[in-house]
Amino acid sequence: MIRHLLAHQRFDDTTVVYQLNPEDGTCGLLLVPRDMEARICDHESALDSLVHLKVIGDDYAEGFSQGRTLRNGPSVKALTFQEQVVENLESGTLIRTFLSHPSGLHLEHRLLNPSHGQGFLVETLVENRSGEKVTLEMLSSFSLGGLSPFHPDGAPEQLFAHRFLSTWSSEGRHEVRSLEEHHLEPSWSHHSFQNLRFGQVGSMPVRGTFPFAAIEDRQTGVFWGAQLAHPGSWQMEIFRRDEKVVLSGGQADREFGHWMKDLEPGQSFISPRAHLACSNLGFEDLCHRLTHLHREGWQPPSREESLPVQFNEWCTTWGHPQHDRLLQLAAALPQAAIRYLIIDAGWYKKDGTEWWCGQGDWRPNSGLFPDGLQSTADAIRQLGFEPGIWFELEVVGRNSDIFESHVEHFLHRDGVPITTHNKRFWDFRDPWVHEYLEEKVIGLIQDCGFRYLKIDYNETIGIGCDGAESLGEGLRQHLDGVQDFWRRIRESCPELVIENCSSGGHRLEPSMQSLASLGSFSDAHESVEIPLIAANLHRLILPHQSGVWAVLKADDSPQRITYSLAATFLGRMVLSGEMESLDEEQRSILHEALELYEEVSPIIDQGFSRRHGPTILSFRHPKGWQAVVRSAGSRHLVVLHTFEIDEALTLNLPLSERSKILRQFPEQAESMPFVEGHELRWKPSNSFRACVLLLDSGT
Repeated sequence: MIRHLLAHQRFDDTTVVYQLNPEDGTCGLLLVPRDMEARICDHESALDSLVHLKVIGDDYAEGFSQGRTLRNGPSVKALTFQEQVVENLESGTLIRTFLSHPSGLHLEHRLLNPSHGQGFLVETLVENRSGEKVTLEMLSSFSLGGLSPFHPDGAPEQLFAHRFLSTWSSEGRHEVRSLEEHHLEPSWSHHSFQNLRFGQVGSMPVRGTFPFAAIEDRQTGVFWGAQLAHPGSWQMEIFRRDEKVVLSGGQADREFGHWMKDLEPGQSFISPRAHLACSNLGFEDLCHRLTHLHREGWQPPSREESLPVQFNEWCTTWGHPQHDRLLQLAAALPQAAIRYLIIDAGWYKKDGTEWWCGQGDWRPNSGLFPDGLQSTADAIRQLGFEPGIWFELEVVGRNSDIFESHVEHFLHRDGVPITTHNKRFWDFRDPWVHEYLEEKVIGLIQDCGFRYLKIDYNETIGIGCDGAESLGEGLRQHLDGVQDFWRRIRESCPELVIENCSSGGHRLEPSMQSLASLGSFSDAHESVEIPLIAANLHRLILPHQSGVWAVLKADDSPQRITYSLAATFLGRMVLSGEMESLDEEQRSILHEALELYEEVSPIIDQGFSRRHGPTILSFRHPKGWQAVVRSAGSRHLVVLHTFEIDEALTLNLPLSERSKILRQFPEQAESMPFVEGHELRWKPSNSFRACVLLLDSGT
């Protein structure tokens, strides 16, 4: 039974429940599977507000809260429910819940169920309707309370928290721990609270942790999950005062992210958007619902629908691209199967310097490109490929001419330019910066006819910058300007394919991915952990948008070539390496992979993924095996990898339906999987082997 029911809306297989406590006016939000509504238990836990904020001047919360949380203070208790409006729009169903605060703030909580989605897009708008300035210290994007609603008590040892940890070249480690392991049990009197507040501070939103969190009720099999779409400092919080758990998140607050926001009379502010979902069909289903929401508003060029293959010369020249070498590489590439040839970092560097110190002037090196970049781009086109180019457009390198001459256009903190190692940062709140980069970046792209742009970003700004009411707000405004310039590029070059790269995967969050055709999955270009990272990312981004690298070298064995190429079937195939030096056998393996990749690309684009295999503890020295099955209709793409294994290993992979193998890669091998009944079986002959299968269960 649902206590204090205000309203409920049923969407596909999820019910959105709004509760209103008539005694204190608290309005709360709960998501439950539709087929489990009847199992909701009546309980006396405090109702959690669907919006949390902290206004300067209001008292702070009790229970030893300062320094740990800004939730649940008097600012929240002062909120009053006004009304709720449901609108049926072309884009989906929008529920708007209006609240007010005694300071004169009016809040609008927006929940949108897209027309073709099983999840929800949520944000909070706050407007100052008073006659005086009001300053926020914290504003949530979402808050899901009452977890889990299916137990009359606190569900001891049944609630688990899911996160994805991330470091450079080791993105997306799945962490699952019970709430007891996080020390999130309520106290005997419920006077104090327990919480886990985590996130990221700076301009690399996937640095340490992905902006993702989920709560699992293991007894009932229900998952609740959230993902934030924000390019800067963010926070998630698992909060518990009594038997029920709350999951909330949004812009990093004053304590966590140095953020305060002034609202003058008449001004408003919208929180970062959150993606929410609930599922009782498993963790992979929850993640699929969240990543499917990434398609909302995402409009890559139409020629990207077929997931074309690219060759990027980064792991060939390592920051020293040259006209002649690029043409040698182009002549060695399979023209019919590869669309883009990307010129990566270093094309602009001064003689005798390194690529990472020369950003900012953006003048092609005349020694590397004697006739200019346009001549090289034209030659690449004549050889049958679309040329691409690399920029790290948000920074200025120490060896550039502009590093010392235009400090007034850089970001500052404490009155001095923010300088880290060999970089400074343009201030994207400055119109001059936009005009400068319009000429240097967009102008060069248009003049040379580049059709692909790799935007890299290899350093974080940190806590924020001068020029706003708080360092965190300065950072937020700056990153708004960065995204505005990305939009300007798209508007100026509508057919341009944009890659979102940040030392590999430091910007793989929904708002940045929405501005790009694809993202760089990692900088783990040549390592054995590539399949692990690529599989992790199926739960966090669309595989269509995950550029997975295979670096092919002349001294690679056929087994190693196969291992590398098989990993690219976990996303978008990106090739690099010593293409002109491959022998006939190596080229034959590559052609096999390219042919199968073209056939299965619709499954990569539109499928549903499940990972099988043991938990891999060490990424750098992996042991065991992994299988990823991605299904679309009756067709199933199976990508198998072994790591360090016992020679006696036998893999038995359950299949939901009887299936037959249509295609396999490699076509010839001493030991390949086979289907027997409802199982796929494989007895790999040794460690670090791989194969790819196309199965059909429709016949």
